[in-house]
Amino acid sequence: MDYQEYLDEINALNDYIRLAIAIGLISASLVVAKYAVIRPWWRFVTSTDADWDDYLHRPLANRAYALIIAVGSQLTIRWILGTSSSTFDSTEPLFAAFYVILSASILSVSIKHLIPVLMDQFTSQGSVTVSGSNSIIVFFLRAVVWFAGLYFALNQLGIELFGILASLAVFSLIIGLAVQQTLGNIVNSFLLAIDRPFEVGDRIEVEGTWGSVVSVGILSTKVLDRDERLVVIPNNTLVESKVINHARGGGDGVARRISIVLDIGVDYREDIDHVKYTLLQLAKECPYVINKPEPRILLHELADFAKIFRVYTWVEDYSDEYVARDWLLRNIDERFGMENINIPFPTSVELSDSVYEQAEVTKQRSAKRKMVIERKKLDETRVSARNEIDEINEKLKDAELPKKDRNALEERQRELNTILSQFDRDGS
Repeated sequence: MDYQEYLDEINALNDYIRLAIAIGLISASLVVAKYAVIRPWWRFVTSTDADWDDYLHRPLANRAYALIIAVGSQLTIRWILGTSSSTFDSTEPLFAAFYVILSASILSVSIKHLIPVLMDQFTSQGSVTVSGSNSIIVFFLRAVVWFAGLYFALNQLGIELFGILASLAVFSLIIGLAVQQTLGNIVNSFLLAIDRPFEVGDRIEVEGTWGSVVSVGILSTKVLDRDERLVVIPNNTLVESKVINHARGGGDGVARRISIVLDIGVDYREDIDHVKYTLLQLAKECPYVINKPEPRILLHELADFAKIFRVYTWVEDYSDEYVARDWLLRNIDERFGMENINIPFPTSVELSDSVYEQAEVTKQRSAKRKMVIERKKLDETRVSARNEIDEINEKLKDAELPKKDRNALEERQRELNTILSQFDRDGS
């Protein structure tokens, strides 16, 4: 029996049997695509240094599965019902519209991940990092792609898109007059999404309100201030006000880097070089201070009672600002005692050893030991939380990760970010 005879026998089978055969072939195609194409492709993209191909893999893989199902369904209808049936005539435009939308979706998600990479190749690294410019280009290109895709898809269904838009314009005008303020917030949330002056987790300052952004909604943006009060700021206010983003900027394009400036006064009898060298060594020893830019120590002022030295240091992340400041001040106080460098009091104040009783000294020493233990626990908690966040980020890159596990990891990630934000607010 030759090949044609086999086909004739299969075509002569019952419609339900042929439907079962078609479903089996579609399922087999999905399995082959997963193990012969999708997984090897994932192993390849994870072996590269770039991140954009990792993020692009999952959405393109899902669309590949959708394409296989759509093509299989279309061929099944043609095989079972034939090309002359009314069902075939009614479903063909639907499949054509689906292919247009799927193509627009693939092009859109590719633009989302590729355009920022291409733009970074042609953009010199400046002193300020702003993500809004790339977002506008990406949004514009994706909007054009989706509008064209929607237009051609509706054309396949015999629907005129411009006619629908014209009929909606009058209705939108009536509603807009009634809810002008609300629509203003909605439109401004759209503008904030394009320009992206800040992101969730950034520390911003708006009209005296200072805190970390916890969410950006359609009508308002929520900011958690340092007293753990949730401040709700209308998006209209954000667009019209000056927003200071402490998580952006930074020299050499390092967005979250921040400088710490300390003014330290010493007795006039102290040697300038001795003080400078001591402060410089402490700044270099601080675990939170980065090596570049290097710490600097300058004689800033000859004040009434002291020589004022200004300490310039930089930390990699602004969330470490207060813990770094605490470390520096604490160790400056201890090191000055070891080096016999005096921090002077105003001349009108006299201190004697009799001020401190032995019992008080003992209490101070005990409290100091306890504080060292507590500070060590806090540092270990911070380091552990950051290491766990890095591990979670690596796990989330796995395209095969089940949705339940992914949701659990994302929830744990939010908890850890909350813990780090608490350290930031408390200055711990």
